[in-house]
Amino acid sequence: MFTSSLCSHMHWDVMKTLQHPGDETRQRVKYADERVCKSHLLNCCPHDILSGTRMDLGECTKIHDLALRADYEIASKDKDLFFELDAVDHLESFIADCDRRTELAKKRLAETQEEISAEVAAKAEKVHELNEEIGKLLAKAEQLGAEGNVDEAQKVLQEVEKVRTKKKDAEEEYRNSMPASSFQQQKLRVCEVCSAYLGLHDNDRRLADHFGGKLHLGFIQIREKLDQLKKTVVEKQEIRNQERLKRREEREKEEKLKKTTRSQSKEPKRSHSRDRRRRRSRSASRDKRRSRSRERKRRQRSRSRSRGHRHNHEQSSRHKSSRDQQHSSRDGSRDGMNGRAESRRADDTGDL
Repeated sequence: MFTSSLCSHMHWDVMKTLQHPGDETRQRVKYADERVCKSHLLNCCPHDILSGTRMDLGECTKIHDLALRADYEIASKDKDLFFELDAVDHLESFIADCDRRTELAKKRLAETQEEISAEVAAKAEKVHELNEEIGKLLAKAEQLGAEGNVDEAQKVLQEVEKVRTKKKDAEEEYRNSMPASSFQQQKLRVCEVCSAYLGLHDNDRRLADHFGGKLHLGFIQIREKLDQLKKTVVEKQEIRNQERLKRREEREKEEKLKKTTRSQSKEPKRSHSRDRRRRRSRSASRDKRRSRSRERKRRQRSRSRSRGHRHNHEQSSRHKSSRDQQHSSRDGSRDGMNGRAESRRADDTGDL
């Protein structure tokens, strides 16, 4: 009994997972996840807009979740997430594909339809333009009527009548410019907005259905949204560049202020060091002057000593020479006296 109940419960969980395989993934992801469609968050994904038309694109390859869109709308009020850039890339790629299809359809029509002169082609183009104007006015009138603006809808219908008169005249000119057999042939034109085919002889109902239809209006919405997003991206880039420039200027000011503060804090140290160097230089100069003075005095003393020594030497030499002279004179006088005495003794001896 317990095993049967457990198996039944597990089978129910598996069935729920198979029926909703993306629910668990959606619960885990956030709006900023790369798996989430940014165009869906901005309410412009072509898979949503063209759903149910003859150009239904099917399910988008990325996650679409209204809860994630609500989270994004709340978060985008506090900070700029710049998801517009992703949406622009997505829509530009889609519109480029659509425009390629339009050019290919034009080329195919040019190959299959009977070739007409430039004058006749210009008249046919005039009829197509008036058809387009009628279709847009009828679609606008129907929308105003659905919204309850009956008076405005009546005014638009009056404009439709004026355009119909112009169309009748243009068709007459076109009919008269070519054979009746050729005029009866349906001349097609490719819609520049949604690449659908439009007939030259389409009635008002067909025109209103086309220009007021979900496909045509959806392409208009996508193209207008793309233009709006491009402008938003440019504006946000300018704002971001201005903010970046402002932050750079603020950093430069802060760095300059820090440098000024550092230089001011180092200035007292530098002045102290300069003062110390000056004091040391002055002290060294004084020491040098003192040493020089002491050296001069020492030299002067040395010179005076040497001069004193020489003077003393000279005096002693003079004294010595004078003493020598005195001794020599004394010796001489003694010798003279001795000689005279001897001579006297000799004389005395001779007399005896």
